Amino acid sequence: MADALRVVLVDDEDLVRSGLRLLLSHAPDIEVVAEASNGRDAVATVLDAQPDVVLMDIRMPVMDGIAAVEKILSVQTVPIIMLTARSDTPDVVRGLGAGADDYVCKPFRSAELVARLRARLRTPAAQREEAGVITVGDLTIDPAAHVVQLGGEEISLTPLEYSLLLTLAQHPNQVFSRETLLREVWGYTNSADTRLVNVHVQRLRSKVERNADHPQMIITVRGIGYRICTPGEES
Repeated sequence: MADALRVVLVDDEDLVRSGLRLLLSHAPDIEVVAEASNGRDAVATVLDAQPDVVLMDIRMPVMDGIAAVEKILSVQTVPIIMLTARSDTPDVVRGLGAGADDYVCKPFRSAELVARLRARLRTPAAQREEAGVITVGDLTIDPAAHVVQLGGEEISLTPLEYSLLLTLAQHPNQVFSRETLLREVWGYTNSADTRLVNVHVQRLRSKVERNADHPQMIITVRGIGYRICTPGEES
């Protein structure tokens, strides 16, 4: 299927995988290219198939989904959406903390799942804007080269982390609500779950802040959201 969104399915339950395969077969621009039933096989499958996005169950035998996410992202950059039971709140946070971009809860709603898959490859608004090199303190972002440097040394960000940082940095000192960031970075218009934003901000801080426990750049605005704080400004 030319130009289709190539997806790898990972779940230990045959019925879940077959249901997902059937569900996604109705989307003409999405193709399931491979499947795996545990985290260990998922790592090899994803590296071999080179998909556009991975749907990864959290709780599986042999190797769980969180360990699989960490192994995959240590050698390859690919958007990963976690599959989880609605009650698995700690697992959701762990999965996002491991580097997953998003999650969906079982049972799946067809339209929501397809929309989230497509959103992972949509270019966020911040990256569509014309922008020169952006400097915030000793952090430099070069949108043309897609390079981020801290103190002159390049740092590695996932595509989602980069989009989140660029969205904030293009509008220094402007407060972004979590809902706005969900819309601008994740591509949602009506999601009320802000854990995605909170966990990814924490991951981003661990990479761009000198001391992530006492952030000086990405500031929390209590009860609202986040902003990039320019040097010399009171936070």
